[in-house]
Amino acid sequence: MIVPPQPQKTHITIDLSGPEGNAFALIGLAKRLAKQHGLDPEPIVNKMMSEDYVNLVHTLNYHFGHCLVLIEPPGGLG
Repeated sequence: MIVPPQPQKTHITIDLSGPEGNAFALIGLAKRLAKQHGLDPEPIVNKMMSEDYVNLVHTLNYHFGHCLVLIEPPGGLG
């Protein structure tokens, strides 16, 4: 049977106000994505943990924004 190609999901969507938006989950995601992209996760995670939550999200977006959609909470990040 021949079937049409299925569109591939190219982005991971994260609702920052939900449980997948907590700092520990985002750090775990960064580690997985770094390994998938052949990067050393340690400097990325160190930068994420160096300041506050806003810095953590911005660092994640800087390194992996090309494959993520981050949904901002209703009240903003900070």
